[in-house]
Amino acid sequence: MAAPGGAPTADTEYGIFLPIGNGGWIVSETAPHPQATYEYNKKAAILAEAHGLDFVMSMGKWRGYDGATDHWGRTLESMTMMSGLAEATERVKVWATIHTNLFHPALAAKMYTTLQEVSGGRAGMNIVVGSYAGEFAQMGLWRDDLGHADRYRYTEEWTSVLRRLWTEDSVTHDGEFFQLDDCRSRPHPDPAPTLISAGRSDTGLDFQARHCDGSFLTAQDLPGLREASLDVKARADKKGRSIRTYSMLTVIMDETDAAAEERRLTYGRGADVDAIVNMKLSWGLPLDKALSLTSERPEDEAFQTPFVTGSPETVTGRIREMVEYAELDGLMLIFPDYHTDLAAFGEQVMPRLRQA
Repeated sequence: MAAPGGAPTADTEYGIFLPIGNGGWIVSETAPHPQATYEYNKKAAILAEAHGLDFVMSMGKWRGYDGATDHWGRTLESMTMMSGLAEATERVKVWATIHTNLFHPALAAKMYTTLQEVSGGRAGMNIVVGSYAGEFAQMGLWRDDLGHADRYRYTEEWTSVLRRLWTEDSVTHDGEFFQLDDCRSRPHPDPAPTLISAGRSDTGLDFQARHCDGSFLTAQDLPGLREASLDVKARADKKGRSIRTYSMLTVIMDETDAAAEERRLTYGRGADVDAIVNMKLSWGLPLDKALSLTSERPEDEAFQTPFVTGSPETVTGRIREMVEYAELDGLMLIFPDYHTDLAAFGEQVMPRLRQA
């Protein structure tokens, strides 16, 4: 975790957010366009391990955003892909995503116990409270009667049942959302998979503090990120728990700062505006708001996370600054081209970060 004062330490974790959907994390016609294939993701995971990164994680996504790039129109399923990557790797943690509104906790308990066996104890579960109505309405699995707080109450019960299935030989449960009668799920995972979740709302942070080992945080700026990191850690501490905090960062690196900035500008100029607007609509924004936000600075909106540009030295310094200031325990990294860019990062930045 971060040392006193927030400085990165030897156990600061670095990982990658795998491009399980075509286009990866830059919505642009002029950026590299990773394909949603197992082979592409496998090579990225093997590179991450070879260069000393600590984890690989994949999202769960069920519907794309069209546009000229058909962004995320083709996606793989997280659990099954990560099982394959668990066999393809030896050391990195493999964190798969699950939507609680799609998978019964008894199914999830068995699936992740299996992943823990396959990986030799490296499995993690990224718990997502399904919130993008369009993804689930297309399957007839969206409940309009459940608001934001209701979905978290559902997920609280889901997680409680999951933990019982991982530790008890028989579970009988009569709750608001789930009914189990002498339900059995053996073997039990040993140890239990790491539990991770993301979310900025008060309810989401409270859920993470009570149930999760890791919290993925986003904010408008570094002070906001620091505030969120300290907040969720304080909430967990009050409950007698500890939690590690992470954030996401897109890395655009080249030999010089100027060359890296030119790459960013090139990618931004190709912003797929239609896909970006459709993405914002999926978040629940009204059309006029989605259009206005996108039209103001489409070159920035092409990037789905905060980004850093620069030479290896500059990238190293900015990552250190981000981890230290926000008192983070790790960063999940995104690259335009996961093969070429990740290899360069591993060779030129990771040794500097480990030295720090």
